[in-house]
Order: sequence, then C-alpha cells, then structure tokens
Amino acid sequence: MRKSAKLILFILGILMAATVAIFVGISAQSFAVTQIDLIGRAIFPTGSPFGGTEIGGLSGITYDADKQVYYAISDDRSSKAPGRFYTLKINLQSGKLEKEQVVFTGVTILLDENGKSFPEFSLDPEGIAFTGNSVFVSSEGDVDRKISPFIKEFSLDGKILKTLPIPDLFLPDDKGTRGIRNNLAFESLTLTPDRKYLFAATENALVQDGAVPSLTNGSPCRILRYDAVNGNPDASFAYITEPLPAGANPVGKLTSNGLVDLLAIDENRLLSLERAFSLETGITVRLFEISLEKADRIESLASLKTRLGEVTPAKKRLLLDLETLKIPLDNIEGLTFGPDLADASRGLILVSDNNFSPLQETQILGFKIKVQKTS
Repeated sequence: MRKSAKLILFILGILMAATVAIFVGISAQSFAVTQIDLIGRAIFPTGSPFGGTEIGGLSGITYDADKQVYYAISDDRSSKAPGRFYTLKINLQSGKLEKEQVVFTGVTILLDENGKSFPEFSLDPEGIAFTGNSVFVSSEGDVDRKISPFIKEFSLDGKILKTLPIPDLFLPDDKGTRGIRNNLAFESLTLTPDRKYLFAATENALVQDGAVPSLTNGSPCRILRYDAVNGNPDASFAYITEPLPAGANPVGKLTSNGLVDLLAIDENRLLSLERAFSLETGITVRLFEISLEKADRIESLASLKTRLGEVTPAKKRLLLDLETLKIPLDNIEGLTFGPDLADASRGLILVSDNNFSPLQETQILGFKIKVQKTS
C-alpha cells in the first residue's frame, strides 16, 4: 500500500474516532424536561366502531417513527372482541391536536402459541412497546382465575415471537402471600430509545412488599428491567406512588392510585404516569420525571415490607398535574413520545381506558414538551 493511501486511512481513522467520541459524549449528556403544554384532545364516544370491533380500553400506546403511526393496546380480555391493538395516525405537525387529526387505520388480533386468538379472560393486555419491527405486550393476568401475567413479543401481524421470563417473586402463590395483586400488575411497558432495555412495572406493591396506597402513604411498586436483546430480567428498582388524593374516603369504597405507565428517556430516566380515583375526588392524573441513577437495585430482596426504609427508591419530580389543565379527564393510562415538532419540541400523546362504559369516553391528549441539557 502506498504511503499516501496509508496516510489517508490514518486520517480517516482519527476522524472516525473523533466522531464516535462526539456521539458518545452526546449520548452521555443528561436532559431534563423544562416545559410541557397541552395542544389539544380528541374524544371518541364509547361504542365507536372500527374494523368489526369496539374502540375502547386503550391502556397503552407506542410510536413507530418510520411509519409515523401509533400502536395502541386495548385491555379487552377477548370479551367484546379478541385481544388486539390498533394502528392510528395522529398528525401533530400543525402544533395542535383535534379529532380530525386522529385516524384509526388498522386493528391487529393477538395470536397465542397455537396461532389462534386468545380465549376470553385468558389475558388482560395493558402495556405496549414498539421494538422497530415488532411490539412487546404486557398482560396483568388474573389472580382470581389463576392466570399468570406475561410479557410477550408479537410481530406487527399479531404472531407470538417470544415470551419473556417473569421472576418468581411476581407470580402469585396459592396462599396469597406472594406476587402481584389482582388488576394491579404490569400496567407499564417501555423500551429505551437505543432498544437495549425494556422496563415493566407493577401498578401497586406486590403482596409481600407492602400495602396499596392510603391517605398518608404511597404503595411501593417494583420497576423490572429486562435486557431487551437476550430477553432476561437484569435489575429491579422500587418506585413509591403518591398517596390517595386528599379528600378521598377509602372506607368500603373503590379508591386507587397507581403507576399506570412508564416512558423511557434513556436507561436511567423515565416519565411515569400515575392515575388515582375516588368517588369524592374523581380522577387525578399526574406526570413525573423519574431517575434511577441513585436508586438501589432490589431484585435480590424477596420482600420489601420490613426493608423499605433501607432502600433508596426512584427519585421523582412532578412535571404536570393534569387537574391544572381544567379539562374533563377520563381514565388516562398510557403515554408515548411522538415526532419532533417544528418549534424544536417533541410530541407527547396520552390515551385513556374507557372501560367500555357508556359513562366514560376514549380520550387522546396531545402535548408538546421541551428539554434542556443538564450536564
């Protein structure tokens, strides 16, 4: 090889190394959400039809940037129609969201290991995360029916590709002393932007970890992190929900507050969505930014009940209490980033689960958020 060619290769090597260093530096930088603004909402009444199904139960949503579409999971337990997710187009480029800009374009039936739709009550799908060419879906299962929770990967046409292992401490035992609580399990599901890690989380504490929220205390949820490449769980962290809203009366009544979705910014920072309900206070929805950087790993702890004081949980920072928006709120349960917008902000979409109730509605809320570098 001529000396000139070697020199060119040497220079190219230096430039490539410098480029890599620059991008590594950028990826290592920390960013904080500095502003979040509502840009509109779309409402679909209960009973709205699409593709031979009833639109409803939207409990999670995720964004496919290449196709510029969203996938929203329905928590229908194969009761009104087979377990499924919807494909939507939501146009935010005008900087506003109105119903005319939300279009349902497809419905995909989830298929079990036998290639058939899931039987009635055999799943309770709540979370969804897009991988680049497939989706992960989480199901809460059903403790009363002895149906275990799951996290599975499905192709975009609904076929099962992979089932992820669930650690034993999340699985209910026959004595009711261990595992998830009924309807308070894997509501959350999100992939990091680099698709290296998948996060799931329980809505409230495992039986052995503590109680559901009270007027004075939150509930210690577990955030479960998977290596998204090999599909194995590799870490777990504590997350403490807020207490019940002030004014709620939990005695003999339906009251709740739980972690209903996560959205990964990177491997250490996420957005968390909490939704509370009581007859006295109605629906309360709060959006937090959380950090796992100083949170203790808890996967080796079989129970948190007597050790919670020794554990450093995820750090939380309130971004938005949706009550301040002064709009009617329904049962908001899912969130995802959308596209970059013209003013250098980022789209953010929230969706509600109407429980297929004529007294509720499906809401799709649009926001734009801005961030700034912190380090």
